[in-house]
Amino acid sequence: MSSKVTVKLFASFREIIGNGNLEFPLPENGSLTAGELLAQLVQKYTALGGPARTCRIMINRQYASSNSPLSPGDEVAFIPPVGGGSD
Repeated sequence: MSSKVTVKLFASFREIIGNGNLEFPLPENGSLTAGELLAQLVQKYTALGGPARTCRIMINRQYASSNSPLSPGDEVAFIPPVGGGSD
């Protein structure tokens, strides 16, 4: 089994990073939460900082919290807030 997770990015996250899919290695000890992964992405791509504060997290197509642990092979999606509509 792979010691990586697949990261899916949508909307402004995809625009900022320039890619909708990333492979992210898990640490040697295998301990990483969704929130820690998001923090690492924000550290690398600082423009994610604003939308990252209110994004939704999904792990394997199920909504999850930032303290949800990640396992090898997981698919993690970060969904930023999306505005829209008009009067």
